[in-house]
Amino acid sequence: MNDIRRTILWVIFGFSMVLLWDQWQVYNGKKATFFPAPAQQAASSAPQAAPANSAAGVPVAAGPGPQSIAPVPTGAIGAPVVGSAPKERVEVTTDVLKLTFETEGGSLVRTEFLKHADTADKNKNFVLLDDSKDRAYMAQTGVIGGGTAGTFPTHKTLMSVSGARTLKDGENELIVQFSSGNVGGLKLVKTYTLRRGAYEMGVKHELTNLSEAPLSPQLYLQLVRDGNKPLGESSFYSTFTGPAVYTAAKKYQKVEFADIKKKNADYEKQSTDGYVAMVQHYFAAAWLLPDGLPRSISVDGVDIGSAVADCCYRATMITPVEAIAPGASKSVDAKFFAGPQVETELEKIAPGLELVKDYGWLTILAKPLYWLLDKLHGFIQNWGWSIVALVILLKAAFYWLNAKAYASMAKMKAVNPKITEMRERLKDNPQQMQQEMMRIYREEKVNPMGGCFPIMIQIPVFIALYWVLLSSVEMRNVPWILWIQDLSSPDPYFILPLVMTATTLLQTALNPTPPDPMQAKMMWFMPLIFSVMFFFFPSGLVLYWITNNILSIIQQWIINTRMGVPPQFNLPKFN
Repeated sequence: MNDIRRTILWVIFGFSMVLLWDQWQVYNGKKATFFPAPAQQAASSAPQAAPANSAAGVPVAAGPGPQSIAPVPTGAIGAPVVGSAPKERVEVTTDVLKLTFETEGGSLVRTEFLKHADTADKNKNFVLLDDSKDRAYMAQTGVIGGGTAGTFPTHKTLMSVSGARTLKDGENELIVQFSSGNVGGLKLVKTYTLRRGAYEMGVKHELTNLSEAPLSPQLYLQLVRDGNKPLGESSFYSTFTGPAVYTAAKKYQKVEFADIKKKNADYEKQSTDGYVAMVQHYFAAAWLLPDGLPRSISVDGVDIGSAVADCCYRATMITPVEAIAPGASKSVDAKFFAGPQVETELEKIAPGLELVKDYGWLTILAKPLYWLLDKLHGFIQNWGWSIVALVILLKAAFYWLNAKAYASMAKMKAVNPKITEMRERLKDNPQQMQQEMMRIYREEKVNPMGGCFPIMIQIPVFIALYWVLLSSVEMRNVPWILWIQDLSSPDPYFILPLVMTATTLLQTALNPTPPDPMQAKMMWFMPLIFSVMFFFFPSGLVLYWITNNILSIIQQWIINTRMGVPPQFNLPKFN
């Protein structure tokens, strides 16, 4: 049996190589070998529409379920009203948003965030929703479910618009209204209510029965998006892009574009609560209905006739409207969110909406870490120094665990000369060598695993912190000091990655040299290999790693000195 501690390090190194190879495959446009992820779709491939899709991109059927939402006739529904004026685009501006609506359906076709810079060009504002030659991403609503196909107002129906276009100083609310004509005996009035400083808006749908018979329509709300990754996304770390469904029963459910194309997406399709969303790094869009309203949920592919590659995918909610008597009106209130994933703000909008900021399986650890980081920022008012302060607090919390690990390493370092001499003396007798090694460990009271277990216990916490820093939009375009003007971007001069590499090598030099020459060499190759990735990681992540390294070196130095094992640098020997 080999030295157990070194074996574990070999396993960690091997697993790291697997991850690196996997990401290299994805980076070169190939399918991931070991950990499949949503692959970048080829520019020439367009998703096939699901059976319920119409050419206009309007939901044409709501599957049966416990809410008894009636099936809807298929057909070419939602055509523009004959004889109406051509569709126009209407710009509406608040203090944080510049929105573009279309009079065709009153759809939201562009959202520009006035407080967030573009990823590629910091002189421009970030745009999330966009219906252009390069992007297809829209929020649409309409009405379906009439006895005759194509009779009710949909997102393809031309509407008239009224209301203010700009939120003026001193005003806290802006209302924009879109009204359809009489389409199939039904009139739809769609009212958007925007508030100062808010990225969510109220969307009221008022349906008036202008016919002589009762009508039982269904309201749909949908997000349509192409399957392309956001521009500027790193190739060295992956974040989720795609639809998501939330319900109280099954919680947060991500839906991969690849699964939609294969038609094997798994999510809850009937509910009386929750939302549908489109998620990407730092930002999200979501449709929300009040709790208690029955809804049918679908995520599918749809052909909207766009020239954008890999277009398009759709996340839809359909809810029945109570029967409307002749001359009567019914209304359905909804909310639409399009904005940054600021966790504290998302929690205020709706239950579970904060989960679009995805921490994965370590959410239970990541959420309290983010809470603590946010509280520290409230005092420090600098996200970079808040990261440093959080790592200091974590190191203090794990001080005794680290002390045990470093004490075990110091003991290993003290007995290393004996182990090295014994290995050289018994190199031709492996079995006797192993027995002699175990005897030395027993006599010196050294546990080879003593340095590993305390560190392994902390690994999930620091992985969770990694995801907190990677996912937090608060780090985006935010400076720390001097040359670091964006904690979410790589260091432009590679100073932090070089410091991180130096501290990692210094920490390696302070550790006991493995008796096996090959293992000793690998102990030096590992930090160099990991350092390559950090040259392309966000500065905030590198800063956290540097702080952790420095604090670990200081604690290891102090413990070695206290145990009578003078700190010394074990430099590599590659001859």
